[in-house]
Amino acid sequence: MYIYYKLLIESLRFALQSLYSNKLRTLLSLLGITIGIFAIISVFSVIDSLRNSISDSIQSLGDDVVYVHKWPWEMGGKDVPWWKYLNRPQPTEDEFKILENRLLRAQAVAFSASGQAKIEFLSQNIESVKVLGVTNSYQKVRTIDLAQGRYFTQNESNTGNPVVILGHTIAENLFGEMDAIGREIKVAGRNAVVIGVLEKQGTDMFGQSLDQGVLAPALFLSKWVDFESERSEPQIIVKAKEGADINVLKDEIRKQMRSIRRIKPRDDDNFALNQTSMITKGFEAVFGVIDWAGIIIGGFSILVGAFGIANIMFVSVKERTKLIGIQKALGAKSFFILFQFIFESVFLSIIGGILGLILVAILVFTANQIIDMEFVLTLTNIIRGIAISFVVGIVAGYIPAKTASMLNPVNAINSNF
Repeated sequence: MYIYYKLLIESLRFALQSLYSNKLRTLLSLLGITIGIFAIISVFSVIDSLRNSISDSIQSLGDDVVYVHKWPWEMGGKDVPWWKYLNRPQPTEDEFKILENRLLRAQAVAFSASGQAKIEFLSQNIESVKVLGVTNSYQKVRTIDLAQGRYFTQNESNTGNPVVILGHTIAENLFGEMDAIGREIKVAGRNAVVIGVLEKQGTDMFGQSLDQGVLAPALFLSKWVDFESERSEPQIIVKAKEGADINVLKDEIRKQMRSIRRIKPRDDDNFALNQTSMITKGFEAVFGVIDWAGIIIGGFSILVGAFGIANIMFVSVKERTKLIGIQKALGAKSFFILFQFIFESVFLSIIGGILGLILVAILVFTANQIIDMEFVLTLTNIIRGIAISFVVGIVAGYIPAKTASMLNPVNAINSNF
């Protein structure tokens, strides 16, 4: 064990001497491995950050929730008959009520639709605000975090009372430091009372946010928005009971929807049952392509870096030919010389890898200051970067190290280097 310890210390000493005595050459040679590690790990870090952000956004939709839509989220290939989907009817409130009463495996069933409206309070007004009309049960299928006030009651939802819950940004723009609860505003020219303010959410990966939106009872929204219109985006949202199989729930929804719409046994569904897994699959395919692109781009840089490390090691072997000869003449084994140079190569390569990781850390820090999304350099990617550097060091240093270990001691001592 002691001999290996001495071997490691001596290799590190030679590597540091090489770095110190040939600063410019070493810097240029390490640049390739530094850029390579930076390219690969930065791509992996961005992908991991995007994946986490998208996963959080998808998670907010619920992996135990089925969305009854006109359009499927997963359209398939270019041969999809879009005109077939175009002629489908929109989900309706009547269908929502029937499903709410019939579904046995559903914990909650909700209806939602949306429209645009001008929001006014005294002299303040905001144009084209998205108003999301929902039923009382919406809070059971989606997380609604209130900073102030309360949610709609069942009676307010059933009667379409003119009450609204404001997004955080809308409340700030209209009222500033004033308390918004109980204030009367105009929504699309109609009086409405503010009963709640949502907590600040931020924008998710799909560009969705209720910070600049308004929640209202669906029946209130229907007074100026046509729910049969494509632009109102009506949907029925079904949340599964705890422990219920989501696929069994989908089969139950399909059966009930076909019954409600009186679809003949041989006819296709004229509705779509969507799940978050459809979105996840699509993004995973995209991430797979980006992963390979990062590996290929970074791989070329690392290949250049490997040649740079190999070049340093060949020069190091030539500069220390006499010393190698003396070591072998004094009894040093070939494996000792071999591992001495491989350790040196690995050390140099890891230095390049660490520099690359430092650049990634700077990139991540800068991105977090500029972009409204959390970027992270995970421990997994740090280990991955060090591991790649380690492997490159072994591969790049093996041939020079083998060359050094095979030198004849007499010829090495008498060499002109």
